[in-house]
Amino acid sequence: MTWNWDRLRIFFEVVEAGTFTAAARRLQLSQPAVSRQISTLESALGVTLFHRHYKGLVLTEIGEEVLKTAACLKAEVDMMESRIVNNQSSPMGPLRLTTSVAFGAAWLSPLMGLFHGNYPDIKISLLLSDHHEMSLTTREADVAIRFATQTKPCLIQKKLMELRYHLYASASYVKSRGTPTTLKEFLDHDIVVYGSEVPAPVSNINWLLELVRTEKPGYEPALTVANVHGILHAIRSGAGIGALPRYLADSDSDLIEVMPECVGPTIGVYFVYLEEMRNAKRLNVLRDFLVEHANASQLS
Repeated sequence: MTWNWDRLRIFFEVVEAGTFTAAARRLQLSQPAVSRQISTLESALGVTLFHRHYKGLVLTEIGEEVLKTAACLKAEVDMMESRIVNNQSSPMGPLRLTTSVAFGAAWLSPLMGLFHGNYPDIKISLLLSDHHEMSLTTREADVAIRFATQTKPCLIQKKLMELRYHLYASASYVKSRGTPTTLKEFLDHDIVVYGSEVPAPVSNINWLLELVRTEKPGYEPALTVANVHGILHAIRSGAGIGALPRYLADSDSDLIEVMPECVGPTIGVYFVYLEEMRNAKRLNVLRDFLVEHANASQLS
């Protein structure tokens, strides 16, 4: 048995109005169209819903039962429509945001307290991963912060900022090994790079190694780490010189920038979501909030 909501809705309005003619006026349909829909519903269910009385329509016993179901369904539909309207006019509801571990932990997470204070009815879930890019099209997440332009036509992207990696060493490393001032001097230093065993969160992350190998093709790094936070801690420990984004390095007083004129390629940072969510108020206020704070950041 298949329940057709349109026919149940018409049935409910007929009961409320008392006649086919009055229900037709409410529904802006013709009286024959309403009568036909009720007859089709009765045929589909295999029951008689009304006694056609000269004084009007009287529900049968089974009609009373169907009315209870129709009333419950109408209440659920009305509630759903209300939630949709509220979600579009007032920011509320869950939002799953995915990005890389380092960016999410170091730049995004510290902003969430302020965002929650501004929008307490939006419930953010941060899904941080370097090795698995969560899909928006299969609903693993609602919105993503990506580090490359997206090509799928169903996705909308808003550029948040541009990042560039700079070179850093610990104070202890500089004290014991000195500070390189030219690319050729790098050949006498140790460097820490991103490991190749797992995908990197951004492209060209090992631009420093490629640059050094233009001078010495066989050069090998002192250490590889398959995590940007791990690279930060390795550099801080004195393992060598490495490339880090400013959102990780500038808040660390033990790190010293070396060769500031030597910077990595520009990396675009994009706020990405499905086209079908363009009118979701909770998503739009999060986007505008992050754009505002990205504009205030000096991360390039």
